[in-house]
Amino acid sequence: MKKKTTIYDIAKELNITVSTVSRALSGFPAISDATKKAVIETARKLNYSPNKLASALKSGKTHIIGVIVPSVQAHFFASIIHCIEDGLKDSGYRVIIYQSNESVENEINGVRTLLEAQVDGIMASMSLETQDVSHFAEIIKQNKPLILFDRVHDDLAVPTITLDDFRAGYLATQHLIDRGYKKIAFVTTVHQIKIFNDRLKGYKAALADNDLPVIDEHIIFGGLSIKDGRFGAGKLMRSANKPDAIVAGDDFTALGVIKKLKEIDETPPEVGVIGFANEAFSAYITPNLSTIDQHPSQIGRECAKMFLKMVHQESPYKKIEHIVLDPTVVERQSTGKLP
Repeated sequence: MKKKTTIYDIAKELNITVSTVSRALSGFPAISDATKKAVIETARKLNYSPNKLASALKSGKTHIIGVIVPSVQAHFFASIIHCIEDGLKDSGYRVIIYQSNESVENEINGVRTLLEAQVDGIMASMSLETQDVSHFAEIIKQNKPLILFDRVHDDLAVPTITLDDFRAGYLATQHLIDRGYKKIAFVTTVHQIKIFNDRLKGYKAALADNDLPVIDEHIIFGGLSIKDGRFGAGKLMRSANKPDAIVAGDDFTALGVIKKLKEIDETPPEVGVIGFANEAFSAYITPNLSTIDQHPSQIGRECAKMFLKMVHQESPYKKIEHIVLDPTVVERQSTGKLP
């Protein structure tokens, strides 16, 4: 294998000291312009590339950010990552992505791996299994920026970028009521994650504000997947008190709900269905899916801006901000029933 060029090779080529080469490459003011020019030209001729790890060890900065998400398969998280990368690239930062796949064990390993890689900070959306957040506390202990987005935890005193999930649940339910549905069910995750609890509270509040009862058998706790949506819809439509509309915990669950309803000839909007996240597929399935837009691009941009604020403060946690975005209803065919 061809030997990698080092600053020692440049020094030997120019018959100068290694320290002079290092200072010239770093733009040290005491080095003459002629010497700087000679060093740079020789570095190019010898195909020299700087040792990033050595530079990082010297400066204490790698200019690498870790981003932990439940899954990059979801368009929602992919959009957030894209906008984080876009928002940080002009400042010289690169992104390492780690998927938890909804596993707290994977999430713990992700935090450990990223810290071992000497990242300058971590942004994370927690897994469904996460209850104990002590692994995130290690990031704070090392005085590195930690930003939580979408799925957050009240026990961590860190900046957050979230959706108003109570309002999201309320808007989804109110939209169905405005379209004439009266017996509205909710299929959600059994995991006690703040955003999903808040959506359920919003659902119940909207029913109460419209003098509609909260029926316990209309609330199905399970997972968040196409499979879970199919199961939840099947259970609901077999009950004696069948609903005429279903709020699904996310768009994948809503897709499962629609598939099951079509199998039993209850095709939406005969039974209304609405999801959350405005995934890319939601506009193209039949019938296309009404959903709550959680504005992932804005979440990503706010994460990038928040990180840059934190690294320019005297301490990353000197000023802790909590940004809450407003959800938006995207009305499509699956809730097309008229009052």
